[in-house]
Amino acid sequence: MKDSVESIEELMSVEGNIRQEYYKAWNVIIDQNIDFNKRVYHPADNMINSLISFVNSLIYTKTLAEIYKTQLNPTISFLHQPGTRRFSLALDVSEVFKPLIADRLIFSLLNRNQINANSFVDGLNGLQLTQKASRTIMEELDKRLQQTISHKELKKDVSYQFLIRLELYKLIKHIIGEKEYKGFEIWW
Repeated sequence: MKDSVESIEELMSVEGNIRQEYYKAWNVIIDQNIDFNKRVYHPADNMINSLISFVNSLIYTKTLAEIYKTQLNPTISFLHQPGTRRFSLALDVSEVFKPLIADRLIFSLLNRNQINANSFVDGLNGLQLTQKASRTIMEELDKRLQQTISHKELKKDVSYQFLIRLELYKLIKHIIGEKEYKGFEIWW
């Protein structure tokens, strides 16, 4: 694989290929006997795809809420193509936090058996979460977002939710020419 790309489409393709490889490891990470082979969006065809879609939509919403606390326009993005019916900046920034927050939450919920086969029903749009399971996921996500880590530069504890806003502040600094943007990297 080459070290750089020339276009957004090329970058998105590389990201998609990496994610496919990553998803192959989920059968090893998850303790439940679930056969997860590929990501299917509409309709979700199994528990994992349904969970990924639901949790990712929650991360997207939380990211959008953080964008509204800044001067950034949520429709102007740097990775996803802007669209008239979506907030593409929220999609861009959410990508950074899906593995850290969304995927880890899914692993935890499944491995602690908080979510299992009984948490789903067949619906018009594929396999869907029950109301009770949805509520459990939202409660656990809120707990996760309030957990704190020691921020290496700020020298203070910050919540996972505030990490999202800090990423947005880094974008603002880049836009105004104060500091070159470097994407979030986990340090703990």
